[in-house]
Amino acid sequence: MENTDNLKSIPQLPENELNIIADNYCNILEHIGEDPKREGLIKTPMRAAKSLDYLTHGYRQDPKKILESALFHEDYKQIVIVKDIEIYSLCEHHLLPFFGKAHIGYIPNGTICGLSKIPRVVECYARRLQLQERLTTQIKDCIQEVLNPIGVAVVIEAQHLCMSMRGIQKQNSVTTTSEFTGAFLKNENTRQEFMHLIGANLH
Repeated sequence: MENTDNLKSIPQLPENELNIIADNYCNILEHIGEDPKREGLIKTPMRAAKSLDYLTHGYRQDPKKILESALFHEDYKQIVIVKDIEIYSLCEHHLLPFFGKAHIGYIPNGTICGLSKIPRVVECYARRLQLQERLTTQIKDCIQEVLNPIGVAVVIEAQHLCMSMRGIQKQNSVTTTSEFTGAFLKNENTRQEFMHLIGANLH
């Protein structure tokens, strides 16, 4: 069931912008050989416009402000991990979805953030036209810049429909990307601890 309260909090494009996008979808339908005036497609251009609006709402959010909205001073210097964060994004090369999970860890340096803010940062960057590599780096940079932790670790595992629906058509391939800073980059034991914890079934 769709969370309508969550939808209301998402910044939306103005109506005139949605109309322009819908008109362009109408042209696309005509150019691929469809009739946008037939019963099943009459409302499709606007539905598609609203869908694209939602799928790219990250352009209208500031991930740094999301983190900054819930910062707390705490003398905790062990790894904080939020794992299995669901990701749904659009590949900028073909506008096809890629989806998977992100695992985020950081070692606080006197400042922690509300745990819900990390998935919100992931969502903010994912709801843009993306590359998995860039998405991984952006999440890492945002957490590093705002929290200034002892280290940040980001691992993303995703399946790309541009690989499974077209082109090479390999349905079960998974792409993994990672970024590390500070202690995770310099200390192999710290990095291995993080990798062990995100792979462990602890719940």
